[in-house]
Amino acid sequence: MPEKRGMGGNVASQSSRRQPPTVRLRRLASELRRLRQAAGLSQDDVAEKTNVNSVTLYRIETAKTKPQLRTLITLLDAYGVTGSSRADLMTLQKEAKQRGWLHSFEANLSDQYTALIGLESEAEQAINYESLFIPGLLQTEDYARAVIRAVPPTATEAQVEDRVAARLQRQALLEGDTPLRLWAILDQAALCRKIGSNAIMREQLAHLARQAQRPHITIQVIPFSAGAHSGMLGSFIVLKFVPGNSDVIYIDSMAGDLFLEKETDIERYNDMCEHLRAIALSPADTIALFASSREDH
Repeated sequence: MPEKRGMGGNVASQSSRRQPPTVRLRRLASELRRLRQAAGLSQDDVAEKTNVNSVTLYRIETAKTKPQLRTLITLLDAYGVTGSSRADLMTLQKEAKQRGWLHSFEANLSDQYTALIGLESEAEQAINYESLFIPGLLQTEDYARAVIRAVPPTATEAQVEDRVAARLQRQALLEGDTPLRLWAILDQAALCRKIGSNAIMREQLAHLARQAQRPHITIQVIPFSAGAHSGMLGSFIVLKFVPGNSDVIYIDSMAGDLFLEKETDIERYNDMCEHLRAIALSPADTIALFASSREDH
């Protein structure tokens, strides 16, 4: 996954490119698509009912364009949306083009990675399974720099430093009065592989032990003794939002990055999370493993 690997897939070209949609625009698009489907309407049905042509509707539902206010009102009327849900969507439309701290780093980050960071910043909880790396939200600066320099090995120093800075800035989500709730599940292999140096690994493992003591962070390790398990197919993140908003699954692979939002996919990955939690060490035993792994380094 880009947040734990190097540059998040291919590094974005620093030449001019179309800016990726903001997380608010993505959320608005996803919710309007969900509402249309819940109403049992096709895009052609909506076009006939509202005079919003199907091409415009497609662009709105894929976050390629921000709907005009009058268009949004027309769609919400057609879908029967009222009350607080309607107000929330109107606010999303108003703020759809707002870009946060990430904007200054976007030239050196892929579209997929910026989308992940944006969604992550809106989430209430993240469940992150990693098979080979420490999750990005829990990486020390030295560990992050060592990973980013290695994957991909062709990254320039400017790209590396922007990526490190972005990763450290992301970790602010774990601070404040209402921090992101993080449940990290790691394969033991992530603790054993030397990233950077033994000294970097010792500090990384000490950092994990400290973070695991915080009330909103849970860390579990799947030990080698658990044998084969479903997580060996690859790492993923489940992002959970306020009630009424569907989960989003993020997967990164050599074949490309994926955002999964179908109900069947969400159910499958949530089931996998429960399985991985069940075979992992308890949080207390995990902290003990961090101590013994430090000695190994």
